[in-house]
Formats: sequence, C-alpha cells, structure tokens
Amino acid sequence: MERYGSDTDMDEQEKPLLHRGHEVQKAPVCCSSRYGLALLSSYGFFVVYSLRVNLSVAMVDMLNSTHQSSADHNMSVCPGDLNPAQPKRNHSASVYNWSSETQGWILGSFFYGYILTQIPGGYLAGRFGPKWLMGFGILGTVVFTLLTPLAADLGAGYLIAVRALEGVGEGVTFPAMYTMWAAWAPPLERSRLLTISYIGAQLGTVVSLPLSGEICFYLDWTYVFYVFGVVGLVWFVLWAFLVFDSPNTHPRISEQERLYITNSLKNELSTSVSNIPWQAIVTSKPLWAIVVAHFSYNWTFYTLLTLLPTYMSDVLGFNIKENGILSALPYLGCAVFAVLSGQIADYLRETCHYPTVNVRKSFSAIGMVGPAVFLVAAGYTGCNYILAVTFLTISSSLGGVSASGFNINHLDIAPSYAGILLGITNTFATIPGMVGPVIARSLTTTNTIEEWQTVFYIAAAINLLGASFYTVFGRGTVQLWAVHTSNSYGH
Repeated sequence: MERYGSDTDMDEQEKPLLHRGHEVQKAPVCCSSRYGLALLSSYGFFVVYSLRVNLSVAMVDMLNSTHQSSADHNMSVCPGDLNPAQPKRNHSASVYNWSSETQGWILGSFFYGYILTQIPGGYLAGRFGPKWLMGFGILGTVVFTLLTPLAADLGAGYLIAVRALEGVGEGVTFPAMYTMWAAWAPPLERSRLLTISYIGAQLGTVVSLPLSGEICFYLDWTYVFYVFGVVGLVWFVLWAFLVFDSPNTHPRISEQERLYITNSLKNELSTSVSNIPWQAIVTSKPLWAIVVAHFSYNWTFYTLLTLLPTYMSDVLGFNIKENGILSALPYLGCAVFAVLSGQIADYLRETCHYPTVNVRKSFSAIGMVGPAVFLVAAGYTGCNYILAVTFLTISSSLGGVSASGFNINHLDIAPSYAGILLGITNTFATIPGMVGPVIARSLTTTNTIEEWQTVFYIAAAINLLGASFYTVFGRGTVQLWAVHTSNSYGH
C-alpha cells in the first residue's frame, strides 16, 4: 500500500487539526518565533538568489568591450527608444577577453555544483539538523562570492571553480529549509509560512538585477560581489543567534506557541534517518508527480531568468538600465502572487475545509497553465513594448501561485522526509537550468521574433505537460512509508 489513507478520507485526516484549536489555543502571529523564522529565512533566500544572478549582470562589465561587436546594441529586432545621454561609466576594474564559449561555461558552472548537493543536503539536514547546514551553506557561498574578483584575475578556470563551489553551498539551502519547516510549520499554516520564506528568492532577483546594474554603472563590477557578500555576512550573524532547529530547542519561544506547533504536528511523526525507506520514496507516484511539475515549471523559470535580459535587449531594444528594471518586473509580480496564494490556500484549507489535494492541484494548474498561455501570447506582441512586458510579467506573476501548489507538496505527503524529497525534486529541477538556456540560445541564433516564439512554445508545452501529470498523480495526504516514531534532532 503506497498511501496513508485515501483521497476520500482526507477530510477526516484533516479535521482533527481543524478542531484541535479547542484543545490548544492557536498561538498569535505577531512576534511569534515561527513567523520570525519565516522572515529570517526569507532574508536568507534573498541572499541566495542575489548571489546567484548578480554575475549575469556583472559579466557585461567584466568583458573587454573592444572585443565585443560594436553592433550589439544596435541590431535589435525592434527599434530602441531614444534616451538622453548617460553619465560616463566607471571602468576602473579589470576586464577580460573571454570567448562566448568561456562565458557560457562561467555562467553555467553554478548549476553543476548546485545539482550535486540537493539529495545529500536533505539527508544531512535530517541527520544533523538544518540550522547549521543552511547557515554554513550560505556562508560558504558568501565567502566564494567575496573571492570572485580575485578568481577572475587568476583566470577563467578559477572563476568557474569558484562559481561551482558557490553552487555546492547553495545546493543544501532548500532541502535544509524544508527539513526546518517540517518541525516548525503547523499543517494549516504551511502555505503562509513557506510562501513568506521563499518570497526572498524572488525579491533577491528583483533587487539584484537592477541594483547590480547600478553598482556596475557608478562604481565597478567588483563591488557587485562585495556589496552582496556583506549583506550575506550580516544574514549569517542573525541566523546563528536567532534560529533553532525546532520549537523544543528554542530558548525564547513562548510555551503557548511551542505547544501549538508540536501538538499540531504530533500525527505527522518525525524522521528516523537510520532507516530511510529509499525504495518506497523512489517508487512513490505522488513524489514523481512533484518531480515532473517541478522540472516543468523550472524550465520556464530558468529560461526566462537567464535569457529575459537578452530578449529585452536583442528583440525589444531596451538599453542596459531599462533592461535591469524591466527584467525584474516579472519576478516582483511572482513574489506578490506567491504571498497572496499562500494566504488564500491556507484560508481554503482551514476555514473552507477544502481538501489539501484539491488546493495543491488547483494552485499548480493556475501557476503552470496561466504562465504558458501568456508566455506564448508574449511572442505575438511584435514590437509592442508595453504589451510584451505586460504579458511576460503576467506570465511570471501567475507562476508564483504554484508556490502554494506542488512547490510545498513535499510537506503534505512526507513531512518526515521533506528535505530529502525536496533534494530529489530539486535535483531534477536543476537540469532545466543547465540545458534549457543552451537549447533556447541554439534556437535563437539570429534573434528573430519567430525563433523566440519557438522557445516560448517549447516552454509552454513543457509547463502544460507538468501540470497535467501532477493533476493526475498528485496527492495531499501523508504517505504510509513516511510515518516513523523518532527524530534525530530537537524533539
């Protein structure tokens, strides 16, 4: 038997949680430890994504402009807007004569390290506790970020190695945080807490894209890594002193909140890492439903994350300063929709008593089908700048709804092994970051609108496939193989 209960008895499983408020008073949100954890982890993911995307902006200034085509900014499909003269840029830092192939290796090297530590990250978080794993993972990334200018001076090979090591450090962050939430998030508050936590990733993209451009413009590219590196160091100090693995190990949590969290989770028993049911995990259809959905969603996400600035420049004709701001808009919309969806999802589950599986599937469908429709539509806007940016923004914004869909379903089907499951799904979901942009660039060699339409169609089709697969095989109840009776940390 694969599942713990059937879809039809899900309501009965969730009712004890709904009624438990009569036994244990729900702890207030204001000044609570669990929401403090959500905000601090959001700051952490802000750092994670800032360090991930800042190189793509800094790379523009790291290259010797005399070796770049003088027509690069004049050959867009659409005529660029006329802009007033810009202040003289600061080019005091070193520049390099890297070929396009070398640039591709540098930009992609992060994901080759990132994919290595997804599954080990989930295991180690369960074995030793998630706090220090996530803390040192991000700290390591921060240190290598601060070393980036030195590595670039030493040579492209050193920079590739540093970026790959940054990926190794960041690879443990999401599995560690899922393991943390397995001990901290009451079931009926999961959507809210996790969307607050992971909105930091979107905000990191929103802030770092335009800010990195401004730093390069008025200072030089080395300060991109120094500024965001310092921001990361501040986060680590706060994380080290304010965060704990579980409510039972937190010295300052109120007794009311501690009881509220632990009692709400008492039927979702904690992990025993000495006997992980690997066979049951890898043969679980609900898990593979998440894998397919996560892979499909990330194909569109990473393709746009990597190539949206290129599309804005080479097709729509926006200059570098406009590009940074407009490229950030879709991720701002995604962040807003992610938070709103979390509030609505938990309202539907807690107040309206909607089954979890229905909420997860509905939000996944909206967060994957909606972006597919508007992404394809964006390819047919021609040189209508406003409509193109609007459709791309709507596409990414609707993608934020999936944050309350398949994205947190790991905690529904196996809270005991949420970190390991996230490691598995994120391993597969990293592959689009490695191959998606490569395929997209191979299809857009001349940067025509028709070529980009093909890229958008492929991403949309993959999204629809993932949404369909998840709708059929996704589940919302704790799986039988996920039930254990011990915990290796904090309980």
